[in-house]
Amino acid sequence: MKKFPSDISNEQIKDLPLIYFPGHIHVIDSAEKVGFAYQRLKNAQILGFDTETRPAFRKGQSYSLSLVQLATEKDCFLFRINMISFPQELREILENEKIIKVGFDLSSDFHQLRRKVKDITPKGFVDLQKYAKEFGLKNMSLKKLTAILLGHRLSKRQRLSNWEQRRLTEGQLVYAATDAWVTLILYKKLRDLSGKA
Repeated sequence: MKKFPSDISNEQIKDLPLIYFPGHIHVIDSAEKVGFAYQRLKNAQILGFDTETRPAFRKGQSYSLSLVQLATEKDCFLFRINMISFPQELREILENEKIIKVGFDLSSDFHQLRRKVKDITPKGFVDLQKYAKEFGLKNMSLKKLTAILLGHRLSKRQRLSNWEQRRLTEGQLVYAATDAWVTLILYKKLRDLSGKA
């Protein structure tokens, strides 16, 4: 099995080219669009997954889940939970153990999901952070994994932006799609290298 550098410095990362989701971004902000997304996602074998929550900057302040992202290699669907609540179709995908969903450090995502939907039971998930440890890549951030495995830099500039504003900016859309998509690409790369594909 191929060996990777055990670490990479921030200095090395900043010289790498940025990586962006190259496909189509679909903003799901109405019931009609939920149906469209469900038809495209329900038969997927594997998806990249992420969530975003509006950041709180004052003590005691917190916000509910704003966005759920599901990505294939060519399409990313951004479910605007603050606008459409939590559709049953999305829940079905997240609870479908036959569809592999790859995320990073899933504990925080699951916490936000359960704050929104008390009895949701996510199934079929792979935590990329844990999976990468099998390859000697320990205590890695998603940014470092992307740099080591793909030779690109992952921008985190939009992470603390307002995910509940009426219209998400182009920067927010690309950031959200890229974060979900890159987990899928990284997982496939590691899986292929392991010979388990």
